[in-house]
Amino acid sequence: MEQGTVTSLLEENGTIKGVQYKTKAGQELKAYAPLTIVCDGCFSNLRRSLCNPKVDVPSCFVGLVLENCQLPFANHGHVILADPSPILCYPISSTEVRCLVDVPGQKLPSIANGEMANYLKTRVAPQLPPQLYDAFISAIDQGKIRTMPNRSMPADPYPTPGALLMGDAFNMRHPLTGGGMTVALSDIVVLRDLLKPLSNLNDAVSLSKYLESFYTLRKPVASTINTLAGALYKVFCASPDQARKEMREACFDYLSLGGVCSAGPVALLSGLNPRPLSLVVHFFAVAIYGVGRLLLPFPSLKRMWIGARLISGASSIIFPIIKAEGVRQMFFPVTVPAYYRAPPAK
Repeated sequence: MEQGTVTSLLEENGTIKGVQYKTKAGQELKAYAPLTIVCDGCFSNLRRSLCNPKVDVPSCFVGLVLENCQLPFANHGHVILADPSPILCYPISSTEVRCLVDVPGQKLPSIANGEMANYLKTRVAPQLPPQLYDAFISAIDQGKIRTMPNRSMPADPYPTPGALLMGDAFNMRHPLTGGGMTVALSDIVVLRDLLKPLSNLNDAVSLSKYLESFYTLRKPVASTINTLAGALYKVFCASPDQARKEMREACFDYLSLGGVCSAGPVALLSGLNPRPLSLVVHFFAVAIYGVGRLLLPFPSLKRMWIGARLISGASSIIFPIIKAEGVRQMFFPVTVPAYYRAPPAK
């Protein structure tokens, strides 16, 4: 185990041979290995040669730690459907609650000149549960405000001999559903199972060909969680459009029905049901449930029009995300040749 800051990958004839890194003392050193796993996070400066990074920043999180307050439902995470976008609250200790306020777009109110404090007090605080209000105002007054861009990036790798991308350096989704670690740990299990039968990693070209199957085998879990995160964020954002409002309310009420209507989406969220088709079925079940509520007991032309726009809006949310993930890899992975790659001969 060596600790240092990696400054670059060492490449030779298109193959990654290792890394150049800087120690705490400032010494520049090189380390060589037959396989380099690159997992340097969302701000990765090493991924550019290993994938096509199309990073989108739909919003930012403004984070606060609320002290000595009780959540409406103890020991549970809370998603508050606020205007303009959701607020997350969840306990991080017996006395502390982390609050993440989603602010759409990339431009945040300034913390330095007090704009942020004013925005949080006037726009956000009135929408919080009363139990959290005083602790929220107190946290703002203490100035403990942290910000973080929320990034989204589909996995689009360049299979490179000698190297493999993992984690947020490789694939990101909106953190609303907290799916990042689930995807990363699932990817580790897939990679472990692929490497297990190998006793020698030194044939970089054969290994790279074999590890192409990693990108297909990871898809069921990764694409389900990625698509759900992107779709839920868009559904949960406030909108002046009546059809989007109906979709948001239908989603909440569908989950409130209990039984398969809540267990199904929760199994998808947690990675316990890595079936993209189940996700599409539940997503459109929400849309149809929303249309049904509009049309019963007495349909009108206006309600039918809103219902048609609700279905159209649901399609325009989910299909672009599925397209970015890759329809074939998501729904028909067994038709991808890399799915059947055998380990290289010893």
